[in-house]
Amino acid sequence: MELLRPEATVLSLGDRVLSFDREGRPYHYFRQGLTFKRALDGSLHLRHREGERRRRRLAEGEALEVYGEILELADAHLQDPVRRAEVLRWTPEALSDPTPYRRAYAWPVSILPPDAYLSVVLQATTGCTWNRCAFCSFYQDRPFRKRSPEAFREHGERVLELLGRGRLLRRGVFLGDGNALALGEPLLSLLEEARRAFPGEPILGFLDLFTGLKKEVAWWERLRTLGLRRVYIGLETGHAPLLTLLNKPGHPREALPLVKALKEAGLSLGVILMVGAGGLAYAEAHRRESLALLAQLPLGKEDVVYLSPFQEEPSTPYALLGLEPLPHVEAELAAWARELRRLGLRVARYDIREFLY
Repeated sequence: MELLRPEATVLSLGDRVLSFDREGRPYHYFRQGLTFKRALDGSLHLRHREGERRRRRLAEGEALEVYGEILELADAHLQDPVRRAEVLRWTPEALSDPTPYRRAYAWPVSILPPDAYLSVVLQATTGCTWNRCAFCSFYQDRPFRKRSPEAFREHGERVLELLGRGRLLRRGVFLGDGNALALGEPLLSLLEEARRAFPGEPILGFLDLFTGLKKEVAWWERLRTLGLRRVYIGLETGHAPLLTLLNKPGHPREALPLVKALKEAGLSLGVILMVGAGGLAYAEAHRRESLALLAQLPLGKEDVVYLSPFQEEPSTPYALLGLEPLPHVEAELAAWARELRRLGLRVARYDIREFLY
């Protein structure tokens, strides 16, 4: 059975389901308990369960084989002539070619919040203004630079070329990289350009405490008039000694005036905490003080508290601390979620291993 949506073509064949964007590129293939997902750079990723959830990027030869299988199934079962032509103009080699992606993105898109996975990423900056958090490895491969309005416009045009009609699958514009909302006056022209390239789309972005505190409510109101709708704050913890250990500037309680200002400006929020950071040594204080702080934040029904199971990266300074990890991070995450829901807060999981752009 084929389902022809304005934004996608879905082919359901019993225990196999194939989904294509309107450029004819597969983006999701389910086969007998295995889920294959194609990223915009042409790489193919496998998700499945062997007791726990497993994830891996397929080697080039494996990816070409699966792409060939997908195209054969489409050739045998896709009937609509327009959608059939969209899909069958591709070859496995063209689907795996990273060249179009690299023309649009000088640096890989490192991470997005879960509700922004289908956003269009426009890199107003590369890297992160701080880039010294002990736990983070997302931006170690790139310097922090901001794009000029002219360079940002060219970047947006290349992103549009990459997406083509695949843009129909996307919702919202995420302003990257790590802390693009930290920019001052230069941010205004970039927001105007994003709104011109993607009219009517809400604009989203990350913001750190130590940069957000420098702005008044009027500044955030101004950004809202230019399309900003949602801000994601990497709070990480409400326990100040742990935040210091993580080498993140500021004090957790600085979230109070920042969140108040953002809410007064009419913006919705995503507040991110890392469950398991600090390991056993910090577990009790991390949970207690984080929950106490969240209870004081003026969050509403449109806001989300994201709980991220902490992932220790071997290449980071955090790994050198030798902290004993929590033995049952998932149980700890569930306990946090129960407490937050009792406070009337919306809670969602944020597993960085699930991200794929």
